[in-house]
Parts: sequence; C-alpha cells; structure tokens
Amino acid sequence: MSKHVDLDVEEDAEESFFQDIELLQNHGINAADIKKLKAAGICTIKGVHMTTRKRLCSIKGISEAKMEKIKEAAAKIAVNGFLTALEVSDKRGGLESMAITEAFGEFRTGKTQMSHTLCVTCQIPTDTYSGGKAIFIDTENTFRPDRLRPISDRFGLDQDAVLENILYARAYTSEHQMELLDFVAAKFHEEPGIFKLLVIDSIMALFRVDYCGRGELADRQQKLAQMLSRLQKISEEYNVAVFITNQMTSDPGATMSFQADPKKPVGGHILAHASTVRISLRKGRAENRIAKIYDSPDLPESEAAYAIAEGGIVDARD
Repeated sequence: MSKHVDLDVEEDAEESFFQDIELLQNHGINAADIKKLKAAGICTIKGVHMTTRKRLCSIKGISEAKMEKIKEAAAKIAVNGFLTALEVSDKRGGLESMAITEAFGEFRTGKTQMSHTLCVTCQIPTDTYSGGKAIFIDTENTFRPDRLRPISDRFGLDQDAVLENILYARAYTSEHQMELLDFVAAKFHEEPGIFKLLVIDSIMALFRVDYCGRGELADRQQKLAQMLSRLQKISEEYNVAVFITNQMTSDPGATMSFQADPKKPVGGHILAHASTVRISLRKGRAENRIAKIYDSPDLPESEAAYAIAEGGIVDARD
C-alpha cells in the first residue's frame, strides 16, 4: 500500500514540476503566440523564465509588447521563491538530475561503454525512483544497440523493452547537434517525467571538426557555450540527468610545468565551468580502468577502479 502512495506522490510531484505553456491561455495569451513559442523550443512556464527578453523578441511574430505580456503571465503562474536546502536536497541524488556530468579520458577508457550502461540502468526502478527512458545523441557513430542486450541480461531486464525505451539520433555537424536539442526538448515536453537521461557521446567531436585552428577558436567556444547553456536549461526544465563524454588533447605547456599527465580534456574553461561533475577516466593495471572525481561541488576527490565486461561497466577485477 505504501508503495502505491509513494508512486502517487511522485506522480503529483512530476505534474507540479512540469507546468505546460498552454497555461498562459488562462492569462490572456492567445493560442497562436503559444504555438510560436513551442516552435522555438519553449514548451513550459519554466522555459519562459529561462529565456531572455531579447531571445523572445527574436521569435518571429513576438513583438516587444507581446513579450512583456508573456513574461508577466509566466510570473503569475510560477512563483520564483526560495527553497530550503532540505527541499533542494530532496530533488537531487544518484547521477545528478538537473546537472551535467562529464566523463573524459583517452580511447579505450570506457566512455562509450559507460554511456551504454547508463542507458540501461536509468530504466531500473527503486523504492524512491520510478525508472525512465533515455535519449542518446551520437556524434562519433559509436552507438551499438546490440551492446545493450547483454547489459540488459545482466540486470534481468527484457532486451526489446530496454531498446524500445532508448531514443537514438546521429548528429553530423555541431549545428545539427544544436538543432537536435530542440527535438529533445519537444520529446521531454510530450512525455513529461518519462525521460530521465540524456547522453551525448561525445560533446566536442564535431566542434573539433567544424572549427579548425586558433583563428576559429573564439567562434567555436561561443557556439559551445550556447550549446552547454541550452543543455543545462533542458536538464533543469525537465528534471533529467545529462551525461556527456569528452576527448583528451596534448597540453604543450604541461612539460614545462613538469606535470605527470601532459594531456587535458578538450573544451577549455567553457566546458570546465559548465559541467557540474567532471570524472577523469584512465587505464589502470591489466584490464582495469580508474575513474577519478576531477571536479564536483559536493564530492571529495577520490578514485574507484572498474572494468569493462560483456555486461557493461563492472567492478574491477583482482
């Protein structure tokens, strides 16, 4: 009985979290303007709060007067109050939702394997978590549905059901990658509370191809900042966890400062500041790998060993 009550409470919490933009009609905003907002990827009241006035005015058919009216109506619906630390704590946990978790490392450290494993484990319900679907955006053509089958078997899940719950999209350019985020937001809005995880493997691959040399570095970092801002807003707007993988590059200045590891993650300070939690992956002894908390607002700097097996990411082998 208590389990049913818990699930009902969770559903109520999900409903109150997702305030559909259609609610604006009750405050004098016409359906045509709401349709324009949806076409621009703004599907919730929270989405209106997350969009600047300048951005709203740039939407075709939204004048400055209409923009102010929309902002005013959204303010009436959602109270922008403060929460206690305890209330915030109740909203977080596990692979953090409403946050970006980045895993970076060289090839063969298990970044893609971790992505596949998470797509399966996010579907497993617990006493306090209902489980949910995942979206996988692939920039390097590394997604393999057949890889998900043995991982499903490991956790005693139906293979076809697991695959049915994962939406896949292949991104071909950094611009296409950004456009796919509008589709992601639309799917999250269509099925509120159903999707729990968004994976991008990897975040920087297409940016490194599309922008070459120091001459285009400023443009690249600006576009990257816009994408990461969009990702963060989506994660907060729809209460999902975002998991991104990242590549490594040689650091020419490391040899001068006698650093042990002359490699660093790609993306510079823009990516470093955008990621809530950063995990460094490296090769260990034999077939083992090491995951280290590189940066986190609440976790201490610590390490854990793991291995890659048929069933995905598993505990390290002796």
